[in-house]
Amino acid sequence: MSDETGTPDTTAGSAGRAAHGEAAPGGEVAQGGQVGRSDGPRPEPLRFFGTSWVHHDHGYAARRAGVAAGSLAAAAVSCLVLRFAYQGIRIAETGSFVTVLVVAMFAICSALAFRNTWEGFDKRHDPQRQASLRGLLAIGFVGSLLAYFFRSLTEAPGEKLHRAEYEKAREAHERRTTRRTGDPSRKKRRR
Repeated sequence: MSDETGTPDTTAGSAGRAAHGEAAPGGEVAQGGQVGRSDGPRPEPLRFFGTSWVHHDHGYAARRAGVAAGSLAAAAVSCLVLRFAYQGIRIAETGSFVTVLVVAMFAICSALAFRNTWEGFDKRHDPQRQASLRGLLAIGFVGSLLAYFFRSLTEAPGEKLHRAEYEKAREAHERRTTRRTGDPSRKKRRR
């Protein structure tokens, strides 16, 4: 999963998790010097939610409310700062062309950032495309904050994507583990 985004792999099977007492490459769990078998893939944690999105436990509702309130408050403060910047441009009397250009730039970049962030909740983005859009997304930060606000009203931002990937990984794990039938020690030997 994380190879597509270019982020460190935080799913079961990564060597980095073995150091933290979680799944090792062989599906084993190392904790306090003990090694045991894990029972399948682990969910990828979401920002602000960890893995509470899986079963909607450990304060999931409070976290969603906090993310909604926080992102809306951050968007409001950001709009206030942009308002001060707009007033500064007006006081500087740079002319209506520059004022319209700056307002249009922030509006268009915010709309594009909203759309990009919203689409990122449903599918993984290409890391190279994201790198090329970094400047545009930074200018349109208000759009990203509003996307977080609206998505957190219905679910944890990114939960749908992560749930689909997690369920797919669980199904693949179930198929692998249930493929073997019978007791191998009782298997008939061919002569």
